[in-house]
Amino acid sequence: MKLALVQLNPVIGDLAGNADKIFDVCKNINYNDVDLVITPELSLIGYPPKDLLFNPIIFEEEKNVLNNLSKKLNNLSRNLSVLIGIAEPTPDIKIPKLYNSVVILEKGIWRVVARKQLLPTYDVFDEKRYFRPADNSSILNLNFHEKSWRIGITICEDIWVEESLQNEKILGKDPIESLEKEKLDFLINLSASPFIQSKSFLRQQIAAKAAIRLSCPVIYVNQVGGNDELIFDGSSFTLDKEGKLQQELPAFEESVALCDISSLKQQSSILSTYPSSQEVLFRALVLGVKDYAKKCNFNTAIIGLSGGIDSALVATIAVAALGISKVHAILMPSPWSSLGSVTDATKLAERLRIDHQKIPISDVMNSFNDVLSNSTWGIPTGITAENLQSRIRGTILMALANQKKHLLLSTGNKSELAVGYCTLYGDMNGGLSVIGDLYKTSVFELCNWIDSKSSSSCRNDFFLPDKGQIIGSAIRNKPPSAELRPEQLDSDSLPDYFILDPILKGLIEHRFPTEVLIEKGFDKKVINKVVNLLKNAEFKRYQAPPLLKISNQAFGSGWKQPIASR
Repeated sequence: MKLALVQLNPVIGDLAGNADKIFDVCKNINYNDVDLVITPELSLIGYPPKDLLFNPIIFEEEKNVLNNLSKKLNNLSRNLSVLIGIAEPTPDIKIPKLYNSVVILEKGIWRVVARKQLLPTYDVFDEKRYFRPADNSSILNLNFHEKSWRIGITICEDIWVEESLQNEKILGKDPIESLEKEKLDFLINLSASPFIQSKSFLRQQIAAKAAIRLSCPVIYVNQVGGNDELIFDGSSFTLDKEGKLQQELPAFEESVALCDISSLKQQSSILSTYPSSQEVLFRALVLGVKDYAKKCNFNTAIIGLSGGIDSALVATIAVAALGISKVHAILMPSPWSSLGSVTDATKLAERLRIDHQKIPISDVMNSFNDVLSNSTWGIPTGITAENLQSRIRGTILMALANQKKHLLLSTGNKSELAVGYCTLYGDMNGGLSVIGDLYKTSVFELCNWIDSKSSSSCRNDFFLPDKGQIIGSAIRNKPPSAELRPEQLDSDSLPDYFILDPILKGLIEHRFPTEVLIEKGFDKKVINKVVNLLKNAEFKRYQAPPLLKISNQAFGSGWKQPIASR
């Protein structure tokens, strides 16, 4: 049997458009030489559809789209079968009212052939809000080339049952265990598994366990593309019955690969090999920005360029994602801005060859001081004055974004967002937080890689300058400072980032109690300070723009802490 693995980038809710994509793939492959086309989980509506699933009209549209697509495929070839992920309404009125299902389209009709059993409700996932679990594993019997094939079908989480690898598992049946006696010819997994650093290798380990347990090949097809905060890397693959990798599709791009299940002989040399974790991270963030802008109908982006390392990194990612002509930088020096920062920001914009403009804010700050000096409270001082500077910049950026229909990209990092070292309605303004899931130390590491020779192939792919530094040593080596007052440094208010970030990672991603962090050698007073900063900044994070998730615990929809708590 010959398969086509289709790594799709759907637009959530665009059923007709996603169906057209599937049809175009089927039309463009040699459909007379393919028996079964496999698409990702919920490939017709896109993942995650969230509360769009509460709109009953969408299921009438889904049925019409499936009917139409079935007829078009049948006219194309009566021998072609296609697996598509859908949201299937249940026949009763009990809630949840849906199954996360898979249908097969063949010979002009479609039918449900599998339903998801394990529904993730952790981190960013909330599937039990919408779906009910299936009771049994699914086996699809198909006849191709005078042979009857027994195919196991699982959906994403259904193969995540190896506690020794995962350290945890969703409560419920083991869908792989119930298939162990079925003598399958191969197992298919349709997935929408978001990108997290190092997760691709874990997926292959999980799937390899299934291959060994079932003694059959595994075909894993994953969604690709950015949808809001989530980035899907694709990285689909095939394994033989011993769990050895036979074929891997490229990460972060739509692609199609063919394989002959009888021999798992690779039909095309499509392999995903990136030389470093930094390149994988950079490509993920570029895809996240590119798809967020495209799917939200933004053609251009605007950035406040400060001369610091965070805005330099965001500007570089934006250029890689959108192109030189689509990125606009605004420099807004205040009386407290150093000459070096203005020079560094200007030189960065020139290296990236992006449009940039300087708008000094000293007069605006003086105007605010004049207005407030006549009030009961007088001229703002201290943190009030510092925040006022940031809010003036945020207002200017939002005004320009509104005027020109730019997407404003926020430039704050995870360390700042964690401890509240950011200003509501100021530097937190924006439609997307690009590096809001990167700690400050990670920002430095990524920028060092960008300026190294190791980034050369990646630079070429994204039409970035191919010679010399992009970020620049002046920006990479300067002490971090928000320049909120003369001679101010981040370390005046915060522990050094090489101390702060490991503490934050322990608190946020590992949920370590303070006692564990003390045992790891961190100072108790510093830990307690960071714990209080983290808690007290919760109200800010509730009002932050969506951020691109690249870690196993990002702020956003997967972080559900109360604001008022003790």
